[in-house]
Amino acid sequence: MVDPNEQPADADGAYGPVLDIADRYAREWLSRVGERPIPPRLGLEEIKDRLGRALPESGEPATEVIERLAEGAEPGMIAIGSPRFFGWVIGGTQPVALAADWLVSTWDQNTALRTITPGAVAVEELAEEWVVDLLGLPEGSQVGFVTGATMAQFTCLAAARDAVLRDAGWDVETAGMAGGPPIRFIVGEERHGTVDLAGRYLGLGSPVVVPSDEQGRIRVDALRETLAAGSGPAIVLLQAGNIHSGAFDDFRPAIAAAHEAGAWVHVDGAFGLWAAASPRLRPLTAGMEAADSWSTDAHKTLSVPYDCGLAIVRDARPMHGALSMQASYLQATEVGADPHEKVPELSRRARGVPTWAVLRSLGRSGVAALVERLADAASGIAEGVAALPGVEVLNDVVFTQVCIALDSGAATEALSARLWDDGEVLAMTSRWHDRAVVRFSVSNWQTDAAQVRRTVDAVARALASVRAEQG
Repeated sequence: MVDPNEQPADADGAYGPVLDIADRYAREWLSRVGERPIPPRLGLEEIKDRLGRALPESGEPATEVIERLAEGAEPGMIAIGSPRFFGWVIGGTQPVALAADWLVSTWDQNTALRTITPGAVAVEELAEEWVVDLLGLPEGSQVGFVTGATMAQFTCLAAARDAVLRDAGWDVETAGMAGGPPIRFIVGEERHGTVDLAGRYLGLGSPVVVPSDEQGRIRVDALRETLAAGSGPAIVLLQAGNIHSGAFDDFRPAIAAAHEAGAWVHVDGAFGLWAAASPRLRPLTAGMEAADSWSTDAHKTLSVPYDCGLAIVRDARPMHGALSMQASYLQATEVGADPHEKVPELSRRARGVPTWAVLRSLGRSGVAALVERLADAASGIAEGVAALPGVEVLNDVVFTQVCIALDSGAATEALSARLWDDGEVLAMTSRWHDRAVVRFSVSNWQTDAAQVRRTVDAVARALASVRAEQG
């Protein structure tokens, strides 16, 4: 029996002092991240100088190492957690998710086997069930917790490759790809680059590209023509949330056309899949539940710490066939699937635990409110900047993405540079429809109406500076 008055063995030992220092620096960062300039203050080579380039002959005390790390690296950190960071779809971390992630690192569980780490796996399996329920996906769909969108695409497409080749009479897991029937990998013109990357990993080759409409949605008529023009195993990729416009494919007819041709349908919903958790925004995803697999990120819209992509499949058998391994030293479960059968890794941290914490903290209504708040902030930014002279909003703002442009590409790029120099708002340049654009990706849980006003004011200042230079 544990004596409650007994002093913990490490109260003044190896962990206490060094964790106290890390905690102090973490609190300092979090207290300032919303108001500090967003860009890093020093470059990579300067940071190496501050940290010390040479490996010491004798090690330093742990407390000094953490002091050196915090003081040396902090000037090179970008304030991704700022509520006015719109550079990419990266949400700031919610407090409950950060606290849960600290516990994940402390527990240090290799979350591969249900019978060996039941505490971690139980938390993840609850999160898995809640995600499937919130997104309105078929009951019994399984979720693999992976590093991010790229590996979520890879995981789902590995399952798809296994399934369509088996349906064609080819066992890719034993025979490999060589000599097997070719797979038609069919994608929209404006898919995300991670799709092509995952396809290359899996030996699918260059995809067959279907034209998209002016908002980046796959053209269903062209998809039907593409499917009819060939035969054999096929994988069709659709999109929930275009990276520039935020647009969603027309899922019902697109999925029906693909299934009529015998294709597996995967939905890339890195940030847009969460629209299904909002009664108001759910129509954007209407029909997507009929697909065969879906991918999304919890570290985007749901605001958990980085490193939490979700790979979701309706039928888990091809996922297990493509990804699982067996060994006598592994104490595999006889009931249900072990976590390692749903991801490319055998060893991994319990990255699904912060997702459970956020879902438990927010509940169904809180998740809906979070998603709607992000969409409302994007609409507010679009409305505010559209009122500025010479600013054009290029996309229909249906979710969380806003693309703007000035009268020339040079002026548009100068606007982004001014925002970077000012430091209060960060939005990155991109190219869309052969135009330079400044893209605002709204994904931070703290981006409210007040932050929208500050964002529009900062854009107005930057615009005035650009116009003054232009004369």
